[in-house]
Amino acid sequence: MDKESPSEPFRPEKTNKGDKSRTRKLHTAAPKRHREVVSAQVRDVLSLLVAFRFINALCVRTFFQPDEYFQALEPAWTIAFGNDSGAWVTWEWQHQLRSSLHPAIFGFAYKAAECMMSAMHLFPPFKAIMLFALPSVVQSVFAALADFYTWKLATHIFGDQSNAPWAALWMTVLNPWQWYCSTRTFSNSLETTLTIVALYYWPWELLEDSKKSKSMPLQSSRRINSLRVSLSLAAIAVLLRPTNIFIWFSVLTLSLTRLTLDGTSPLRQASVMTLLREIILCGATALAVSVVSDRLYFGFWAFPPYKWLYFNVSQSLAVFYGKMPWHYYLSQGIPLLTTTFLPFALVGLYKGTSSSKNLTVLQSNVIRTLSFTVLSMVAVLSLVSHKEVRFIYPVLPILHIVAAPYITTFFTTQPSADTTASPSETFQPVTLRRTISLANMLSINILLAGYLSVLHQPAPISVLNFLRSDFERLHPSALALGAEAANSTSNYATALITTSATSEKVSDELFALFLMPCHSTPWRSHLVYPALRARALTCDPPLDTAPGSVERATYLDEADRFYAKDAEGSYGVRFLADEMWPPLHVSTDNDDHEEKKNPKTRGGEMPRYIVGFEGIEPALQKFFEVGGGEGRGLGVRLRRAWSAWNGAFNEDWRRRGRMVVWDTGVYADSYDADAEQQRRRHTEEEEEEEEEL
Repeated sequence: MDKESPSEPFRPEKTNKGDKSRTRKLHTAAPKRHREVVSAQVRDVLSLLVAFRFINALCVRTFFQPDEYFQALEPAWTIAFGNDSGAWVTWEWQHQLRSSLHPAIFGFAYKAAECMMSAMHLFPPFKAIMLFALPSVVQSVFAALADFYTWKLATHIFGDQSNAPWAALWMTVLNPWQWYCSTRTFSNSLETTLTIVALYYWPWELLEDSKKSKSMPLQSSRRINSLRVSLSLAAIAVLLRPTNIFIWFSVLTLSLTRLTLDGTSPLRQASVMTLLREIILCGATALAVSVVSDRLYFGFWAFPPYKWLYFNVSQSLAVFYGKMPWHYYLSQGIPLLTTTFLPFALVGLYKGTSSSKNLTVLQSNVIRTLSFTVLSMVAVLSLVSHKEVRFIYPVLPILHIVAAPYITTFFTTQPSADTTASPSETFQPVTLRRTISLANMLSINILLAGYLSVLHQPAPISVLNFLRSDFERLHPSALALGAEAANSTSNYATALITTSATSEKVSDELFALFLMPCHSTPWRSHLVYPALRARALTCDPPLDTAPGSVERATYLDEADRFYAKDAEGSYGVRFLADEMWPPLHVSTDNDDHEEKKNPKTRGGEMPRYIVGFEGIEPALQKFFEVGGGEGRGLGVRLRRAWSAWNGAFNEDWRRRGRMVVWDTGVYADSYDADAEQQRRRHTEEEEEEEEEL
């Protein structure tokens, strides 16, 4: 019975006579630690990482990409609060391109938290704040697990007496990309966690040299259980993100064929059959769970991986969201992932593809397999036109691991008489060197993480906080969630005056209109209340057009049409006049059947607030201008109710400048109207005082 657990480091391979003195010396210098000491250390590291990522989640207050919300939290909101909860379910979910497993995690968390807070009769504004923060808190646990298993896999490879695992841990903790993205609710973030945990439980003894080890892999129940955990997590990762299959294709191919690896394979027919059996069983189980989950979510049988391949490969719709050069991941992707650790990651990849005299055959094969996994993943995804850094995020923990021995050697000095020992082989007291370079690297990382998480694009988050808070001020009787929304009032609202007229007024009011590139802000996960009605420009792709057709080439979504510039270089006015508030058709006096457009009578809902970047202000003023604007008859008097800085730069010209909320002035109890009322009251009081004097 093999008693080795997945958490133990690789066993030293048998050495020849010339290496016996060296092996004895290593064991003498690094005695085995007590099991309870190791367990206590593991618990402490995990606890500290969970606390660290929890703080990380609360500190990230900026907007990155819409997929964080629209591929996870919006469908999760429908799971928790129903289809009438006001969530924005995008076309990808309407056409079943995404697996429901990921949003189901947050949907259950939403529902459990809402039920618990309702049972405690908490005020709706407090409940809204808790629901707003909940997804990041849940994701912080997954982020901590990714850090933890990066350290554990590095320990599994290099041994718990090596300093390299601690270097890998510090890299993942101090990586600005990790700080910026690991606690965000991207499916890529969960995919990264699933991948590194699955790699940790993978039976790496398959890469052992049979001449050095007489044990047969996959012969004990412990190792088979470990394999099942690995395959199950890998299957879920593939179902969430089909491109994750390239990682496991690389690992499995090298494990079975041993291409470029050293030594002779220990695999026998029985082990191969066991591996294939477990792949089929674990894959089928994960697939069944996913199919049932999708059946419950969509209401009918669906297979999202097929739809994903159909729309993105067959229909080539991915390029609608951007096309990058072939070298994007090499010139931008990996540098953005690793930042100041890039040189060590490149050295680690280069060294990892060749044999190392300072590592055992098993260690060398594992490092080489991980390195080829990174290279193959980047190579395959580089062939796809639409590229994002997030798509190669799952290989970041691997980059930390392969870079760990070299960053350890570069920044530490290990006094030892054995000059042939590698930093991955033995743990000794270390002395830092090149401290100025190390301090500069860490300072750059901390500054980057701080700026990106606090100062770069904070307005899309804070503007929704403003709108939600103002809605609570104006409509305290409409702060219901879930089933409470159908009853038109919550426990908090029953303490206030509620009438049918008030309910009708809230339901008829368009609270906010977002005139900006679509999905520029989160949605119901931050607006929270179903009664808070809002509208935004859409950007659905041309689903009904053929690839390469004229219709697809000339297709413009709502956001494109709004920002389309005319011959004078201006934009927005024609879209507002023709689509947002178009002239109504009215009958002529001469012929009841003949109709014409009346420019003075326009349709469309007028919102309480218009939200956009300050660059659209000239278009709004021109359209609503009292003297000659086409929308002058709508009675709009624009005033700034709120504005916020949105970062020092933005690559998209449409998102540059401050984000502004304009009050249209069409509601008597609007934000600026209240302020104007107070000013008038104050002026009248001063005039009365002067008359009395």
